[in-house]
Amino acid sequence: MVEQVTWVDRVRVKATLKHDIGRTALAEFFGTLVLVLIITSVVAQNVLPKAGLGNALIGVNVGVACGIAFGIALCIRISGGHINPAVTLAFLVLGAIRPLKAIAYMFAQVAGAFVGAMLTYFLYNDAINVFDAGTRRVEGLKATAHIFASYPGAHLGWAGGLFDQIIGTAVFVLIIVHTVDRRNAYPMWVRPFIMGVGFLMIGTAFAFNAGYPLNPARDFGPRLFTLVWGWGSKTFSFNDFGWFWIPIVGPLIGGVLGALAYNFIFGFHTPIEDQYEVVATHELKPISEKIVTHTHTEEHTALNP
Repeated sequence: MVEQVTWVDRVRVKATLKHDIGRTALAEFFGTLVLVLIITSVVAQNVLPKAGLGNALIGVNVGVACGIAFGIALCIRISGGHINPAVTLAFLVLGAIRPLKAIAYMFAQVAGAFVGAMLTYFLYNDAINVFDAGTRRVEGLKATAHIFASYPGAHLGWAGGLFDQIIGTAVFVLIIVHTVDRRNAYPMWVRPFIMGVGFLMIGTAFAFNAGYPLNPARDFGPRLFTLVWGWGSKTFSFNDFGWFWIPIVGPLIGGVLGALAYNFIFGFHTPIEDQYEVVATHELKPISEKIVTHTHTEEHTALNP
């Protein structure tokens, strides 16, 4: 009996990206888009309602954790689900990803974050206009820029902010590397949720100083959006240019430190019973195609990350 070939099968043959970097970068773009869309929307629901109607901080933490988990889950089988340049750099240092692919990932992550912030803006545009009367502010009671990017608490200096981002990201990447080590036997399907719970833990511990961005793309992409969409240069010049670079540099340093800490404290001492796996260790093999005819069904090889 001949299996019926649907239009979806026919389109798949034409639309499937054959280039490894293109396919994985697209996955990183969309995974980061979803991450930032969820995070910024959660924050918007906390900032915009009248007093007493917003979510409690735990609601923000849970929403952010869900965004992390689902963003990773969407693209983990294709690209490894980095959705964070700090994670990508950490795995580059570990030798788990090629430099060219790492660069493509980082550009895709920033672009995805920009578009995710833009979608949140259009989703909450009316509410933002009611809240700030159409005047976009970075500071003050009617400020809305912090819906999209991080801004430090009044108590926080640049050194404390940098340390905050380094430590928070180091803990998160340590959790990630622990989770993807096959010797720890986490099934593929459960890994995004372990990472999401890990980020929930970090949020409950480290949110006070600056809202724990811990992701250069998640912070820079939305900040760039607010720069070009009405908030102006203050988004970067805030605190005499003493903040915008911290959620970029701090996580990049912290991610590498977290990955190395896992290996030196745990990984190097764990009995080798299976292949050590870090995200995107293996290159994806090209997808093969067979011409679909009326008497033959279409066949595809599975992705083999």
